[in-house]
Amino acid sequence: MAFGIGRGMTAPLAVINFILYFISACLAGSILNHNLDGDEGFIGNNVTSTFLILALIASVVGIASTLAGAHHLRLWRTETLAAAAATSLIAWLLTLLAMGVACKEIHTGGNRSKRLKTLEAFMIILALFELLYLLATHGGAVTGEGYANAPGHRAVKNPNHGTPVASAV
Repeated sequence: MAFGIGRGMTAPLAVINFILYFISACLAGSILNHNLDGDEGFIGNNVTSTFLILALIASVVGIASTLAGAHHLRLWRTETLAAAAATSLIAWLLTLLAMGVACKEIHTGGNRSKRLKTLEAFMIILALFELLYLLATHGGAVTGEGYANAPGHRAVKNPNHGTPVASAV
């Protein structure tokens, strides 16, 4: 792969991202459920409701990104690379948005629980890990080495059999 990036680097990043996104989705869902119930009071400040929704959306899209990446790692073709690269780009942009709101929430302060502080930290960390995963996924698009259907690769092993147009000439 280009720059030595291949399955060996992309697979662990996909696993780490899946675990971190799953934990952040669980944390965001739990805090949102607690805030919607309203029995024990509101956790957070005036930015929390926006942050929780963005964290949930970023987490779900991030999980979808890792699933598309797992499909790409299994098949390792250029068609699956396009889907994995596109979903990882969208997940990274949404994670950056959630990270920005998390930074604003940290700056605002207020009554923030340990779970909310953990979720803020996860969104900041996930922005970096999703960027690394995005770069590792896009690293395969630079050269196309290792792909069975890359340009210039002959899938036909018998030189007497080519495309129908070439055999008609």
